Amino acid sequence: MRPHTDPLILSSGRSEAEGRVSKDRNWPIIVLVRPQLGQNIGKAARAMLNFELTEMRLVAPRDGWPNPDAGPAASGADIVLEQAKVFDTVQEAIADCSIVFASTVRRRDLVMPVLGPPEMADRITSSTERSAILFGPERSGLETEDVALANAIVTVPINPEFGSLNLAQAVILLAYEWSKRNALAQPTAKEPEPPAPHGELEGLIAQLDGELVAKGYFHPPSRTQATRNTIRTIFTKPGWSSREVKAIRGIVRALVGPARNRGKT
Repeated sequence: MRPHTDPLILSSGRSEAEGRVSKDRNWPIIVLVRPQLGQNIGKAARAMLNFELTEMRLVAPRDGWPNPDAGPAASGADIVLEQAKVFDTVQEAIADCSIVFASTVRRRDLVMPVLGPPEMADRITSSTERSAILFGPERSGLETEDVALANAIVTVPINPEFGSLNLAQAVILLAYEWSKRNALAQPTAKEPEPPAPHGELEGLIAQLDGELVAKGYFHPPSRTQATRNTIRTIFTKPGWSSREVKAIRGIVRALVGPARNRGKT
């Protein structure tokens, strides 16, 4: 059978070439086997696009395809849904893939490798062949016959007393593990502020010490130096910036000075 390749046209407006990023870079295909709800397909698409995976294949979706519930649940991951292809069987969906992983947490009577997400990601990244990850229906997961078509089982370490991941959660966990081996965009790191000069810290400590003396804080006298040492450690250990030192000194001034009537705003 030929896959249904007519795209579901939504609102992204992105080009077909832009949407082939997974295939062009030989990134894994996400195969949803007999998915039941359009909402879950949309949520899985959203999980995929977070990690730049765009190639989704659907095997015999229960409610057919396109599904009007998928788009809203995808929250903007339209490009994944537009290109989703539908197949009648798992065999057809993975026919062009050389490496196939079956995502399941259930015990099987199959003699085949069982990997964790890191090992799965290592194999995908190190291979030049097309790869796919199978995910089963929401209610029952993959059948043994589906798993038998894979090269290996991939299992997320999970609470043995409650092995219940929903479809999108399973997709995002494995997509994230794969993404750690690829150069995806990272948030721009803000340069930390340089530590304040020692003289500024001394000024803060002296200011605080003077106000504490005025308030009779140091008692008993035999503990005065030990208390001063503790205060000094507090303010020299963290590596305060100049801005932070100024803020703390302003707080001290406000605490010991007369209340200000700034009026209501």
